[in-house]
Amino acid sequence: MIGRREFLMRAGAGMGASLIGGSWASAALAAAGDADVILRGGRIYTLDGRMATAEAMAIRGSQIQAVGSYDELRGLAGAATRVVDLKGKTVVPGFIDCHNHARGEVLLYETLVGNPFEVEFVTIRSIIDKLKAKAATLPPGHWVEGFFHDDTKVKDGRLLTRFDLDEVSTEHPVIVRHRGGHTYFYNSKALEMAGVTAETPNPFGGTFERDERGLTGRVTDRARAAFDKVGVRPVFSEAETAARSKAGMAHISKQFVRYGLTGVHHQRGDLAAIQAIRADGDLLHRVSYEMAGPMLDAMIENGMMTGFGDEWVRLGATSEHTVDGSFSERTMAISTPYAGTNPPYYGNITESQEDLDAWVEKVHRAGIQVNCHANGDVPINMVLNAFERAQKLHPVADARPKITHCTLVNEGLLKRMATLGAVPAPFTSYAYYNSDKFGFYGEAMMRNCMAFRSFLDHGIRACAGSDFSPGPFAPLMGMQGMVTRKGWNGETWGANQKVSVTEALVINSLNGAYASKEEAIKGSLVPGKLADYVVLAEDPHMVDPETIKDINIVETVTGGRSVYSV
Repeated sequence: MIGRREFLMRAGAGMGASLIGGSWASAALAAAGDADVILRGGRIYTLDGRMATAEAMAIRGSQIQAVGSYDELRGLAGAATRVVDLKGKTVVPGFIDCHNHARGEVLLYETLVGNPFEVEFVTIRSIIDKLKAKAATLPPGHWVEGFFHDDTKVKDGRLLTRFDLDEVSTEHPVIVRHRGGHTYFYNSKALEMAGVTAETPNPFGGTFERDERGLTGRVTDRARAAFDKVGVRPVFSEAETAARSKAGMAHISKQFVRYGLTGVHHQRGDLAAIQAIRADGDLLHRVSYEMAGPMLDAMIENGMMTGFGDEWVRLGATSEHTVDGSFSERTMAISTPYAGTNPPYYGNITESQEDLDAWVEKVHRAGIQVNCHANGDVPINMVLNAFERAQKLHPVADARPKITHCTLVNEGLLKRMATLGAVPAPFTSYAYYNSDKFGFYGEAMMRNCMAFRSFLDHGIRACAGSDFSPGPFAPLMGMQGMVTRKGWNGETWGANQKVSVTEALVINSLNGAYASKEEAIKGSLVPGKLADYVVLAEDPHMVDPETIKDINIVETVTGGRSVYSV
């Protein structure tokens, strides 16, 4: 053991963080005073090559003061320092979800017809019964809505139809929203009110599905617009809206940290509610706020760029600018037709190349990180075309354009992404949660989907995007799927895309910080960085890989503050 005076002298000998014997300390933090907390007696994964693992970590205020051996770090302990014996538990950097539609008010106030967080099968009858109970509380003509439906998590083994939803009501328009966000199921009343018949042509970027009986009630992507101006929806006062939004945001922040998330990239949402719960001390995770619409226009008009804010709430990339449909709902745009479709169906492109080029150039020139939703190989090519064009017209160093989902890739796309420095945010929990959908695509295509191995091998800094609500946001579920490529049903798809446990940790933390240009302050357990970490009951490197998702989150800490514990 070395004394505190000697420790401080060694730490002060260099700038920033210095290696001291078997330990590593921030000179400034070491000199600032005693550690508030010292963790010891476990295994700490720093995700930094200079010291991959440590047995102890000291924290002062909101930052990491030192990592290394306890014999040396104990010199930072003072009378008020809390020394925590981990008793063999594992510490990893806080997880970061780089694509999340964090609308907690849906969880609190709406009718949920599926499980938001786990694999759970329901029956069509249970959906009907829940919505019928909701309809009984509403006057005729008011919308009855169901959320978090998953069409392959239904015990009946078939799709919902308008005839099923007609059992809910013939006087109310009824919609069941697929959790993926690109397909919707309507009853006959809703179709009638929208003026949609079996003869209604499909609009650009969407479809009204039909079978031998006519309209099925299933509607995809842009075709949903036909229903936007019919029926009666709830109207809340400004105060009621603010209260609901604030309660929902506080609720979902609690859910995030329960699963070990210390950082989340929010797709739009109520920024005022985020700030309100922060003021109350109820914001438990860090927010990279991704904007769109009027707020994005206001940023451009007023010269605000990506990075504005602080370590808790910061303006990040744009919200996903949608270019095609959904992977899980089989509407993503691909270069080969979907099996068994007649006429051949290639998925939905929802944006023209001309419009996409103009939008990307406008955002890129404004100094705002571009983020586009592209699932299939066709829209990924379109997005790269737009990025390449914008960079040629207005070169920006280290732009890090973000491609949300980036599901189906090929060698040519990978090389272009690497050249551009693009950051893909593929689905993480899908490999486990949505394995029942991969048969629609087949093994040959799945070898190039959610291609984490290919991304890493090409030097591409892929990050983790749950896409909640479409996918559960549990990082450990995502890690298990990335490591095993085996789903809940025992099926393995695209095993060539497996990554190691350490690589999965990097994708879910350090690369998440990189995606929002914050790797200098978080994402790894390095002296001087924010003390955002998770204590796990077991080491994911040591357990059966098929049980990683079952490891208990013992504690989540954000900025040195315990925000969840068991």
